[in-house]
Amino acid sequence: MSRNEFLYDDIGREYERLNQYLIELIKLEKAGDKNKVDEFIKNRQNHPYIVKLTEYKKSESEFLAGLKNEDKKTSGSKLEALKIKENIAAKKRDFYKPISDYEYDFKYEYLVNDKMAEGLNHITERYEEIESEIAQTKDALTKVSEADEKKAEEEIKAYTIEIEKDVNAQSEDIKQKKDQKRISQKAYKNELKIIKRKAKDLVENKKFESDKYRLSERLKSLEYSLKNDIKNLEKVLNDNISAIRRTVPIEKEETSSLKYFLAIPIPGLGQLFNKQYYKAIFYFVLGILSFFVTIPYALGYGNYQGKGLIGLATLAEGAARTHKSLIYMIEGIIAIALIIFSLLVFYLAFRDAYKVHKKEILGIRSNSWFESKNFLQRGGFPIIVNVPALILIVFIIMVPIATAILLSFTGMDPKHQSKFPWVGLENYLTIATGKGLTGSIFWKILLWTVIWTIGASSLAIFIGFVLAIIANNERIKGKGLFRSIFILPWAVPAFITIMFFSIMVSQNGLITELIKSVTGLNIVIKNSTVATRVFLILLQGWLGSSYIFLLTTGVLQAIPHDLYEAAEIDGATGLQQTTKITIPLVLFQIAPLLVTQYTFNFNNFSIIYLFNEGGPFNPSEYGNLAGSSDILISYIYKLTMENQYQAMGAVITILISLGLMVIAFLGFRNSAALKED
Repeated sequence: MSRNEFLYDDIGREYERLNQYLIELIKLEKAGDKNKVDEFIKNRQNHPYIVKLTEYKKSESEFLAGLKNEDKKTSGSKLEALKIKENIAAKKRDFYKPISDYEYDFKYEYLVNDKMAEGLNHITERYEEIESEIAQTKDALTKVSEADEKKAEEEIKAYTIEIEKDVNAQSEDIKQKKDQKRISQKAYKNELKIIKRKAKDLVENKKFESDKYRLSERLKSLEYSLKNDIKNLEKVLNDNISAIRRTVPIEKEETSSLKYFLAIPIPGLGQLFNKQYYKAIFYFVLGILSFFVTIPYALGYGNYQGKGLIGLATLAEGAARTHKSLIYMIEGIIAIALIIFSLLVFYLAFRDAYKVHKKEILGIRSNSWFESKNFLQRGGFPIIVNVPALILIVFIIMVPIATAILLSFTGMDPKHQSKFPWVGLENYLTIATGKGLTGSIFWKILLWTVIWTIGASSLAIFIGFVLAIIANNERIKGKGLFRSIFILPWAVPAFITIMFFSIMVSQNGLITELIKSVTGLNIVIKNSTVATRVFLILLQGWLGSSYIFLLTTGVLQAIPHDLYEAAEIDGATGLQQTTKITIPLVLFQIAPLLVTQYTFNFNNFSIIYLFNEGGPFNPSEYGNLAGSSDILISYIYKLTMENQYQAMGAVITILISLGLMVIAFLGFRNSAALKED
């Protein structure tokens, strides 16, 4: 990275360079004569500015070495430690002042120590002042006369009794007002609170007439000030030093980034180069975790059965009989997750160190620990809060998803439960070409799933919408009763309703017998594919309508009545008001939720399984793996839980997820409510 002619601070203010050697070097670099630049750099140590700077640095080292013993003189008292710091800061200020215009680091040290000497002087004065007051207060406490104190206590006691009598009298008066209905219960309680609070304040004020009580309270206040006032003054001083750090640039000769790239394998080393020691410790600890947790786990150490990444590749091939491929796969995925975390740590450590290096070349000083801590407490708080959630998301959500994806590329079937191999895209090709026992019925079930989703969802939306418009009509009487009836399908647990209807349409069921008595035909809905499918759509249309009814009712009640009055004045008919005002406004509000109705019914397992377990069964068309009313989600259940085709189940799960994500995205993207966001 090349140097600039000027230096800059955090907010882009420009500063002239002080380093005469760098000024001349930049001019030569701009001239483009590489030989002269090389020769100039070669003779760096002989440059007059560098010679003088070296002398100052040597003098600085000797001066600082002489101050090292100053810190050790403290006896442990905070006040004494503060005074020693003040004294050191004053000496540093005096040392750096004459050379502060020679280099920005000298200037920075001068300004910081000047501010520290001034600030610490103020802090020590305040400290001594409080300590002196504490000593005086303690001394005064020892001189309190017992006789006077006893007299004061008796007066306070008598005063308290008098106040209590007054409180009781006032309370009785208020109670009478409440009993006579002159004031409300709430007003009565408020008045009582006010009377008691006022009485408490009067007694508290009276207590201050006791010297012992007054001095004790004063002592507590002073001790609190000693603890917190000094802390606040130190914080203000640190803030002032940070302000100096942001306004005095740094002039860095080194522009090479090579050492930061070489430090990538050791997180924290780059921060050490930048003299950010706390950050270095933080990244160094994370680096140690990476080396002593991630790498061993990825190699198989600490695994329950697996062999880390190798186990993920082999899937327990050639392993002991009790070992399972699925456990090898999960432990391999966890190893990958740990590797990703570790790589993230390495990357963040490098990026942080490299970013600080680039800023220093521009002239911006790195953050001090005080500034970094403030950032973490303010701007960095959301990051700290989200890190545990991110870890949980990875291990609770991402690892299972990754397992399902990888499982779809394996041959886990009834014959390969304990150990199974990788099979590549074979399962996907089986589904795509409709071949094999599992793939041959996939497209039939998919077609029925789409019909079911569109039919059941659209019917529920239509019924819910129409019922809401009817119930919201001003001419309808008993709206509350109608609304209660309409939401009953939602209030009753769905599985009870489904089981109830399943029994009524079975052989000898109520509905079956009713049809038989009316038509003379013995029609058993659960034995007919078409009848079962139609009945399922009707049943879900009715069950789902309550939710749509509630949504639509809420939106209808929020539509301003002025719109309808204006439409009537303009001559709009009821139908026109519905199509031009009601429907657009309702759809605008609930369209995103309607999309979720379709995605919900696409995976509505409960109604399919509880009504007829996916039946009626038709082995000649669907084999033994599914029934004629099974949708994809119930087909997956039967594949994985009843027939142990976990790999094929994973394939269909992945395909469903991708399809639903695309459909949901398109639906949400095209809804007007989200477009306006």
